[in-house]
Amino acid sequence: MQFPLTEEQRLIQDTAREFADKEIAPVADAHNRAGAFPTALVKRLGELGFLGMLVPEAYGGSGIGNFGLVVALEEVNRACASTGVTMSVQSSLVCAPIVHWGNEALKKKYLPKLASGEFLGAYALSEPGSGSDAAGLVTSAVKDGDSYILNGTKNFITTGAEADIVIAMVRTDPAHKTRGITAFIVERGWKGFSVGKKEDKLGLRSSSTVQLVFEDLRVPASNMLGEIGAGFKIAMHTLDGGRIGIAAQAVGIAQACLDASIKYAEEREAFDQQIGKFQAVQFKIANMAMKIEAARLLVYNAARLKDEGKPHAKEASMAKLFASEASNEAAREAVQIHGGAGYLEDFPVERYFRDARITEIYEGTSEIQRIVIARHLLKNLR
Repeated sequence: MQFPLTEEQRLIQDTAREFADKEIAPVADAHNRAGAFPTALVKRLGELGFLGMLVPEAYGGSGIGNFGLVVALEEVNRACASTGVTMSVQSSLVCAPIVHWGNEALKKKYLPKLASGEFLGAYALSEPGSGSDAAGLVTSAVKDGDSYILNGTKNFITTGAEADIVIAMVRTDPAHKTRGITAFIVERGWKGFSVGKKEDKLGLRSSSTVQLVFEDLRVPASNMLGEIGAGFKIAMHTLDGGRIGIAAQAVGIAQACLDASIKYAEEREAFDQQIGKFQAVQFKIANMAMKIEAARLLVYNAARLKDEGKPHAKEASMAKLFASEASNEAAREAVQIHGGAGYLEDFPVERYFRDARITEIYEGTSEIQRIVIARHLLKNLR
């Protein structure tokens, strides 16, 4: 089944595909092995307009929306998931909440630079002691005149080492759990802001994941995003969009696995014939293709609902859950189809296998997605 794309969406897809094939794919393995952040590629994303797709034209973006974004994200992630997650975070976790919750001054100050790629952003919710239990965060913000003083450590922050600004969720009221959290936009150059430990990871090796440390970090009250105490609501609303982005990433990785498997099945010979003629291989490829198509449709549907301003939390979780599990299955089967070769860095499926794994974990684990879906369905439980 093909989801109908508009002429504009088809142009976005073609542009992203050409960029991914000609500029990202040729350097993806080298970046992965070196653990090097793809600075030049991210700059090109900004030049091509792929970092400002959720930013209105008035603030330097294209305002194309979430559907156009996921179409582009799939293509970029098909070539390199590390580059893709940087694009997803910039769009869904940084630009989107500023567009939705920021006042006019914050929008004018930050959105044009984020849309162009002059600024990179990060989203800081998780902490060493709070991951899935986001409301358990303890990083504090104490009011001091016209500023707030922040103290604490944020954990697993994507693009944290390169970010110029960070959307940080902090506790302004220790007496309340969810209603005691507030969001601030924090700038990298402010005294008291530092980058802590950089994580060595299984996958996404050319995307930085770090701790951020706030030590008596003074943040102007004017940099509050939304209202005081609204941070948890902002965080959850933002994650709904972020999950759509990660679902698109998962589809892109899965599609790369399928493409590589088809190519290998047509080229590799065993027992005097192409391995693609064996039913066992055919069944693997057929199942991969079927689940990728289903995942893509779930992603498109969630993005469509978000663009239309309709409730989409359940659909975002469904898309993220199904796509991430389909991606991991596709990566596992791609390695199996490649046999011993799939275990080597000489073939890209080894990288896809490692990169796919995180899609079931970050921006809400598969278990959290099932809880979200169930709560939307079981509304009458006491």
